[in-house]
Amino acid sequence: MSDDRAAVRAWHRAVNDRDLDAAGRIAAPGIRVGGPKGRAEGVDVFLDWIAHAGIRLEPVAWHPVGPGRVVVEQDARWPDRPDADTGGQPVRTATLFTVDGGRVVEALRFDDGVGAALRAAWEGGG
Repeated sequence: MSDDRAAVRAWHRAVNDRDLDAAGRIAAPGIRVGGPKGRAEGVDVFLDWIAHAGIRLEPVAWHPVGPGRVVVEQDARWPDRPDADTGGQPVRTATLFTVDGGRVVEALRFDDGVGAALRAAWEGGG
């Protein structure tokens, strides 16, 4: 789990710092990403999301769900997006991460809570 956790921490750093080089290194070539606006695949899609989303994700709880899979509860903020009005309060979200070979192969965000992310993990999908 420690290698998986290190990869997910590196993912968070890359996203929060908008470090596209680091993000490209931590993402598997066919990374699958998803959230409330849909799902897509590929490093270019992931890098574009980082460049434009303006999101900051602070991990607050970790839920290992099996080899290479962990759900991370996060407080999300969009400090650079005036159109993302959350009243100044973070939004609690959860992301199901799948890690293989020290790289993130899947990151699926669930804004409807950690329960939804855990159910998706236990069902083997996302």
